[in-house]
Amino acid sequence: MSEQKSGVHSHADADGHFRRKPAAFRSSISRDPNAEFPAQKDRYVLYINFGCPWAHRTNLVRSLKGLDDIVQLVVLDPELGPDGWFFSGRYGSAPVDPLYGFERLSQFYFKADPKYEGRYTVPMLWDKKKETIVNNESGEIVRMFYSEFDNLLPHELRETRLGGSFYPPHLRAEIDAMNSWTYDKINNGVYKTGFATTQEAYLDNLYPLFEALDRIEDHLAQPGHQPYLFGKEITEADIRLYPTIARFDVAYYLIFRCNLKMIRHDYPLIDRWYRGLYYDETSRTQGGAFKKTTFFEIYKFGYLKSLGKRLGSLQTIIPAGPAPDILPASL
Repeated sequence: MSEQKSGVHSHADADGHFRRKPAAFRSSISRDPNAEFPAQKDRYVLYINFGCPWAHRTNLVRSLKGLDDIVQLVVLDPELGPDGWFFSGRYGSAPVDPLYGFERLSQFYFKADPKYEGRYTVPMLWDKKKETIVNNESGEIVRMFYSEFDNLLPHELRETRLGGSFYPPHLRAEIDAMNSWTYDKINNGVYKTGFATTQEAYLDNLYPLFEALDRIEDHLAQPGHQPYLFGKEITEADIRLYPTIARFDVAYYLIFRCNLKMIRHDYPLIDRWYRGLYYDETSRTQGGAFKKTTFFEIYKFGYLKSLGKRLGSLQTIIPAGPAPDILPASL
């Protein structure tokens, strides 16, 4: 979920299709102490809101990697306001920014670049020392978190630990290939479906979304693809898919009209994979990183607000179901 300085709630283009724009800040944190942005404790701040799936993946990796005491987390309100993302104190967000007292995310973008003309998006990684944005592209932030802070972490949390890499070299080609189509058809596919403003644009994206979910179900049925997408260890493929699946039945199915099938009823293998991650509170997930970074009521509220503003509706009635938000750990 992102926005622009003008037409904040006009998600689709003139032809009715939603097209996500590229991120603007693409620098990297490095373990090299001589780098422009060296990995250091208490230097960087991750700005997110709990509703955004792109922000969710960065928060998830921050927790999985044990970076809670190294990279500060600041949360914005999950509602997209008339001037973009803002601080409010609601839904676990900060009342104001703790660094500068800012009230809106856009103020960081103009502090980093007074002539900035792009979008004000989360996640956003801020450097307190140079007082600028390092990066606002979730996939790149995630990969920085995998390894660049490892010198500050105990051995058991490092990317090089035996059998513990989230982006293992021998699986990178397969993970990258899966990332490509899951991003286009599923992660972004739900947005292209939900924000479509013509019947043609809606249908053009709805059916490829479910074809891709069918493909994930088939993938999980193959030998060596359990309990996680590429076997016995959690990888980037699981991290990228999870935020979309966590939002699917409670938000995308109803609010974004992604309603050909539900995960819990029509995709038993995806549902088992999803519940396995959500309910895992072992050391594998740092005591429950997936569950602790998942907020079902916020998803219902945030997506209803986002879609309602685009349609000109000021009233938000949050659906009670599905009940429960996620099925029990064991059926």
